[in-house]
Amino acid sequence: MAVAFVTMGVGVNARTAFSLLFPPILDEFGWERGVTAGAFSFGFLVSAVLSPSLGRLMDRRGPRVVIEMGVGLMAAGLMLATLVRQPWHLYATLGVLVGGGGVCLGYTGQALFLPNWFVRRRGLAMSLAFSGVGVGSIILLPWLGTLIGRAGWRAACWAMGILVLALLAPLNLLLKRRPEDLGLEPDGDRSSRDATAGSGTANVVDAAWVAVDWTLARAMRTDRFWWIMVGYFCGLFDWYAVQIHQTKYLVEVGFSPGEAAWALGFVSLAGIPGQIALGYLSDRIGREWVWTVGSLGFALCYLALLLLRDAPTPTLLYLMVASQGMLGYGLTSVIGAIPAEIFQGRHYGTIFGTLMLASIAGGAAGPWVTGVLHDATGSYTLAFWIAIGCSVLSALAIWLAAPREVRAVAGRAHRRP
Repeated sequence: MAVAFVTMGVGVNARTAFSLLFPPILDEFGWERGVTAGAFSFGFLVSAVLSPSLGRLMDRRGPRVVIEMGVGLMAAGLMLATLVRQPWHLYATLGVLVGGGGVCLGYTGQALFLPNWFVRRRGLAMSLAFSGVGVGSIILLPWLGTLIGRAGWRAACWAMGILVLALLAPLNLLLKRRPEDLGLEPDGDRSSRDATAGSGTANVVDAAWVAVDWTLARAMRTDRFWWIMVGYFCGLFDWYAVQIHQTKYLVEVGFSPGEAAWALGFVSLAGIPGQIALGYLSDRIGREWVWTVGSLGFALCYLALLLLRDAPTPTLLYLMVASQGMLGYGLTSVIGAIPAEIFQGRHYGTIFGTLMLASIAGGAAGPWVTGVLHDATGSYTLAFWIAIGCSVLSALAIWLAAPREVRAVAGRAHRRP
């Protein structure tokens, strides 16, 4: 889990740094916002196409191959971005290469194998690993913002690319696919008796469903699969729409570039206690409730942004940061747990990789749609209201997927008759 913590802290924030690179790239080249933000979105679309193959590769070869491939792609994309002169150069480097590397290093890559290691404490464990994003953000993003101000965005790309390669390439050689590779069982249990208590049938609600050997083809014939698709698309639409555009928006409504960079970093910092608390809570009350809380967080974030246009006060800025980070980022604590409860089995990697098509497509659509709507209307108002609607739909979809009706979380399993 420590390796995942560090990898997430560096890898996800290297991709998030696009929000800091976005303003100086716009200033230097004068491209339209939709075109420029589209590079980030295009990288997500390419990642979406590759995501099912990533799941199959994880099932066959394990996490080490997938993560190291991501390290190489991301480092190459960051360093080659210094040569950008045309929009397609930006799409190829910070879009395809960094985006492709990010999907291997980030939430998708880690969620493909981390659920193998935990059952009773799955939500808490994944939230602890993913909280590395928050720690990394408060260290890396202000550093990158300062470096951009002093030496330019190209120097920042070089520095981040070297860090990714030098730190993550050797570290991820330590990865193992399953706890059995170390003579352990899920949740750190050592005896088969303990493992059975935690990961056998104690939490099964729908025995007939669990007995199915879930392949991708079988999963795709269920309503649950498609409701997860809808929920993940809308959730990641909200996440990345605000993440890419908030720095530029905050500067335009009256905050300094330093304050805008601070806000971006502190969103992820606020996500640390939020993710951990919501991950723990998801093991007690259920995955649907935590996904709903995360969706509510993004809705509140967008409402605060709308209010900031007319009243750019510190109070509203703090509300935006807290709701986005402490609540919205809680989605990550259950993004791997929800499909694992429903489709757990030897083909989970392939199924989850395909489900992440929706997440990645949502992450791609969010920044692009938001940028295009701004270019067309001259403001972010319509885009932000659409994002609020996506929050509501996302929460509803996960309730309809109903992982609680397949496996009970640890906090509820003992209450069943």
